[in-house]
Amino acid sequence: MSAANRTHRLLIAEDDPEIRQALERVLTYEGYDVVTANDGPAALAAVLEHQPDGILLDVMMPFLDGLGVCRKLRERGDRTPVLMLTARHELDDRVAGLDAGADDYVTKPFELEEVLARVRALVRRSDSGPSDVLAAGPYTLDVPRHQVTGPSGPIDLTQTEFAILELLMRNEGIVLERSVMYDRIWGYDFGDSSRALDVHVGYLRRKLEADGSPRIIATVRGLGFVLRVDQ
Repeated sequence: MSAANRTHRLLIAEDDPEIRQALERVLTYEGYDVVTANDGPAALAAVLEHQPDGILLDVMMPFLDGLGVCRKLRERGDRTPVLMLTARHELDDRVAGLDAGADDYVTKPFELEEVLARVRALVRRSDSGPSDVLAAGPYTLDVPRHQVTGPSGPIDLTQTEFAILELLMRNEGIVLERSVMYDRIWGYDFGDSSRALDVHVGYLRRKLEADGSPRIIATVRGLGFVLRVDQ
């Protein structure tokens, strides 16, 4: 158990008591400070009261589902990293979670080791990064303020989208393999079958190009992605 983990507080919002208690046990054992909620309104209240560093959010909860909770958090400016827990397996359902503002997802039944890996990556995103400002073409990325500005002004990104853009900007012109990006962003390589990275890059591109700006993130077939400002 690392001492660093003890400084992070996690909220588990899950209506299934067996899953909620199992996650609470293992995360507490790993040194996290854990609080729980069993429905959507209770989750929103717990975020305000406890100010967690990361949220594990079940999609199918009573009164207000996880997607609704995530949307309300983002609407009020809360950027706490969110890991969606869902029994749904269709890509459209997973994309809906990312579109609501979630940073990552895991489908049930899940292995606890996978959840732990994703949680470690999640709380890393909540920590303050290097105090600097990056620039690539018409875009600037202010790391400590978690702000991205493009030709038309501020661009609102999720924690994961911000982390992907920061990684690409710090390695401008260098092709980053998918396995490297998974390891740097999530702390874990989820294998060739995972579409999580491609989904996040797709949403990031859409936001960067919303005002008609040219594409700066290129796909290198069979390898990964690269940021080029002179494409």
